[in-house]
Amino acid sequence: MRPVMQATALWKIYASGDSTVQAVRGVDVEIKEGEMIAIMGPSGCGKTTLLNVLSGIDEPNSGEVMIDGNPMYSVSDDKRTQMRAENLGFIFQDFNLLPVLSAVENVELPLLLLGKSASESRKSALEALDSVGLADRSEHRPTELSGGQQQRVAIARAIVHHPKVILCDEPTGNLDSATSGTVMALLKEINEKLGTTFLLVTHDKDVASQCSRILTMDDGLMVDTGRDEEEE
Repeated sequence: MRPVMQATALWKIYASGDSTVQAVRGVDVEIKEGEMIAIMGPSGCGKTTLLNVLSGIDEPNSGEVMIDGNPMYSVSDDKRTQMRAENLGFIFQDFNLLPVLSAVENVELPLLLLGKSASESRKSALEALDSVGLADRSEHRPTELSGGQQQRVAIARAIVHHPKVILCDEPTGNLDSATSGTVMALLKEINEKLGTTFLLVTHDKDVASQCSRILTMDDGLMVDTGRDEEEE
């Protein structure tokens, strides 16, 4: 499997009053095509900060992130925005759906932002909703959907443009255990059938156990990559 995302010597430091917080300290990560990886560690260890840096949301103080062999941080802001739009999908704990838009309108938005035609975007969005079992809810707004249904809309939005990597921040954090299981089963199905690469931040050991590899962080450091030495 070839690497689709690589990070080298990532540092992220925040000012906190008169002191600084080293949220991410010299982290190296390699994510291969088709992997489903969990990032775990205690609260405040730097998991979400790392995810934000890998996704281009938050720029590192030093280091580089490569997506499909292309640098994310040694390019212009416009180029970085384009790279993120084309190559990355996002699933958040709070769903982050636009409340004034219907399910299909939320899902087609990434395609419209990429310059796809309205008809092509609508067709692909409806297909994505069908793939997550929500074809009959396409015209419903988020407030008319359950939490699990909203997360499935968010999953459809994340996969609609066939990204290289989907980054998930506590994707089951706001769901009950039964709905969480349904959502994870859907993510695993997408991973296995489409070969989509996933990187999930989670506190849930049951969620992490369903992934192919677990990265463990502590105090801003990557303390376990989930690989045996002979694999490195």
